Amino acid sequence: MSPAETAAGRFPGAWRTNPASSVPLFEQLRLYIIERADNGTLAPGTRLPPVRSLAGELGVAPHTVARAYKELEAAGVVVTRGRNGTVVCARDAAWSSLSAAAAEFAAAAKAQGASFAEAVQLLAAAYDRE
Repeated sequence: MSPAETAAGRFPGAWRTNPASSVPLFEQLRLYIIERADNGTLAPGTRLPPVRSLAGELGVAPHTVARAYKELEAAGVVVTRGRNGTVVCARDAAWSSLSAAAAEFAAAAKAQGASFAEAVQLLAAAYDRE
């Protein structure tokens, strides 16, 4: 049994996407996996469910899960090993620190009533200034 299965039940546990959110479903899943990888719930080496299996469990299209996995792989959060599945990669301390700062920003933006799109615009503007 993997660390994710013993620590928090089988991934994704009780978590589900929120269809009413302005955040696309693939992005919700992507952010959920990043959060779990950063806090250690999904330890390095943890194998994620196959695309079709997770899509069925979440009640979303397989393309939704595939896109989340593809973007996670591009970001270095997971690696896909063909028939051996998608596995969580080790994260470094700098990335964890950046993730924590992003979580603080997201919480502040929500508290101020900003939408996801508005928060992204603010972040993009700040990124361009530097």
